[in-house]
Amino acid sequence: MLKTNEEKLVEYILQVQPGPPHTSKGWEVDRNGVPFILPSIGGITLNIQVGDSVFGWEGDHVEPGVSCTADTLKPYEHPNTSVQVYSCIGNKARVITGDAKGAEGVVLGHHGGSEHVMVDLPRDVKEKLTYDDKLVIFAKGQGLKLLDYPDIVTFNLDPDLLKKMNIKEINGKLQVPVTTIAPAAVMGSGLGASNVASGDYDIMTGDPQTMEEYHLDQIRFGDIVALLDHDNRFGRDYHKGAITIGVVVHSDCKLAGHGPGVATLLTCATRMIEPVIDPKASLADLYGIGTQLKK
Repeated sequence: MLKTNEEKLVEYILQVQPGPPHTSKGWEVDRNGVPFILPSIGGITLNIQVGDSVFGWEGDHVEPGVSCTADTLKPYEHPNTSVQVYSCIGNKARVITGDAKGAEGVVLGHHGGSEHVMVDLPRDVKEKLTYDDKLVIFAKGQGLKLLDYPDIVTFNLDPDLLKKMNIKEINGKLQVPVTTIAPAAVMGSGLGASNVASGDYDIMTGDPQTMEEYHLDQIRFGDIVALLDHDNRFGRDYHKGAITIGVVVHSDCKLAGHGPGVATLLTCATRMIEPVIDPKASLADLYGIGTQLKK
């Protein structure tokens, strides 16, 4: 088992509410010059769950589950900035008001731009929610360290998720199961951001040949993926030989430079992380949630 500083991590209770779906006021234009008006970020999304494909939906930047915020009117200010940074993937969430009171879910990640934290809850629970309901997130994970691997930096990672990821220590490196390995060239919107303790960045999906070659068309919400030659230690940067592991947090996108979003879990400037393909390296499978509940 990996040695960590889990017992030293700060734990918070964060209070949030579902954020209504957003829309642009007019047409948007896709990477091929075609205008569109489609569902997008935010909302209590009833029919999209972790484990579903990120492709094929009549939408753009769609977020799975329940999109949560501490303040729908001031997404870039306190307290929502704290919710964005301190909520970690794998954290437990609980509904504390309304007809769904007591129901529990799992934090799936955070989405930059919308400044939402997404929580997976079963459809029957989501149908009971309103936009006035409140949830609490049991936030823990920022500051997590791998004591025997100081060169590998973690972000947004609940210690319990780390334990579930089936990581193996082989010859001084960590073998990390992932569903997909993406080349550096496909990383787009969000690249260059200086802070990866919130938000995400996108796997561009505009080139069909690359999509087929790297099986990017098989990505699902909640998949754990590897990004080659990307260093996220001090921001999202290209660095030959680096590697980043993250979770897919939103759907494919029609805009140029965009695609499924990835929130960071592990990153290293050298290849001390070895990605190993495993179709079950997904939050859906690791937690038995989302579409896995139907199987």
